[in-house]
Amino acid sequence: MTVWDELTGQDEAIEVVRAAAEGSAAPSATGSATGRGMTHSWLITGPPGSGRSNLAFAFATALLSPGTPEGDLATRRQVEARTHPDLAVLSTERVIISIDEVRSLVASSQFSPSVGRFRVMIIEDADRMTERTSNVLLKALEEPPERTVWILCAPSDADLLPTIRSRVRTVRLRVPSVGDVAELIRRRDGVDPSTAERAARHAQSHIGMAHRLATHEEARRRREQTLELALGIRSVSDAVLAAASLLEIAGADAKAITEEREAEERENALRSLGIEPGGTIPPALRGQLRQLEEDQKRRATRSLRDGIDRILVDLLSLYRDVMMIQLGSDSELVNIELRDQLDALSAHTTPAATLAAMDAVATARERIDGNVAPALALEAMLTTILRGTTVRKGSDL
Repeated sequence: MTVWDELTGQDEAIEVVRAAAEGSAAPSATGSATGRGMTHSWLITGPPGSGRSNLAFAFATALLSPGTPEGDLATRRQVEARTHPDLAVLSTERVIISIDEVRSLVASSQFSPSVGRFRVMIIEDADRMTERTSNVLLKALEEPPERTVWILCAPSDADLLPTIRSRVRTVRLRVPSVGDVAELIRRRDGVDPSTAERAARHAQSHIGMAHRLATHEEARRRREQTLELALGIRSVSDAVLAAASLLEIAGADAKAITEEREAEERENALRSLGIEPGGTIPPALRGQLRQLEEDQKRRATRSLRDGIDRILVDLLSLYRDVMMIQLGSDSELVNIELRDQLDALSAHTTPAATLAAMDAVATARERIDGNVAPALALEAMLTTILRGTTVRKGSDL
């Protein structure tokens, strides 16, 4: 088993970074530690769920492994646990990456590797850096230490400053096929082929979401409830009530994702401070736990926004299927289990109305990203969608 086996549908990108890792394993003719194809700054881009972070950590494992770009077992385990002494990771749970976090990472990048050939610095969600924060990173990319390698991850190179894009080598990922994702989920999570295929299809090849849908019954139920709400709207009052329900579903999903992790973090924090479970917290130590609670609140905010966005993506898949039926396309439907309802909806709306519904969902995503109150954005979206369908039937709002 090699470090590349957990990646799927990205053969071209894997070949690029694998060749770079192989080239770095042997010194070049000039005696440099970086061989052909290797550079000190990388940017991995691709749509959500395409495996940007997975490729980044696989690449890091190959660079940190002694003598082999396939990744030895000990290094793989250290990288997976984020405990390798030559690996530093910045993965924010908040809406933006703070300038202090980047400054700390830049400072640690100046150290020489302790056990490996390189010191690897990974920034996940690099698109969450503000311009001022990006400029702090830019200085480190312009003159990196000889044995430090930066790996940035972002949805698109357009999400970063042009000055940063000019100093990195970009590796672009594509959306993996449903079959590739289903096979990965079946093999890795041990689910049956039918469940894996359905989860991969409903997740639209988003690997992380496919894993969640395949392994959590509640996640599947919440998705089904989301689509049922959208299909059941018949009036403005229905739209307002459905918006509140969608927000509640997103909150429940976000809570399910973060609740278990937060409890474990608090338990670990108390243990590290020498406090028994249920014991009294000394006043001098309360500040540290208060900081943990504040970080968890920020993460909950981002998790809620991510949950709402997942709901909107599911709604986009619904109207995409309706459009495919209306246009007579033979493309595979995402929500094939709802074929009867999709046929009924496509029969009494026009392709123009369906396209307007998809535009309304996209507008809602933009508004929520711009800090518009989610409830208002969802109400406006559903009302706009309802107006398009009722006009087609000759009704009047």
